[in-house]
Amino acid sequence: MSINTRIWMTGSLEWFGYIGEVEMFLGQRSFPNPPEEGDAWTTEIGDMFKIIDGEITHLGTTEPPKKYW
Repeated sequence: MSINTRIWMTGSLEWFGYIGEVEMFLGQRSFPNPPEEGDAWTTEIGDMFKIIDGEITHLGTTEPPKKYW
């Protein structure tokens, strides 16, 4: 299945896309590659996304995942 959301990766390996008319940060390592139907992820800044019916959908925000270094 193809993804209908326009997405791109920058030279810094960060993924961006248009959710509606808004350009949004989709993540770095958290972004599913290749993106497939049903994939869900949370970005480093706490935005939650899921691919529903071929579109990347912004589900809201949450507390960013904790990093244990």
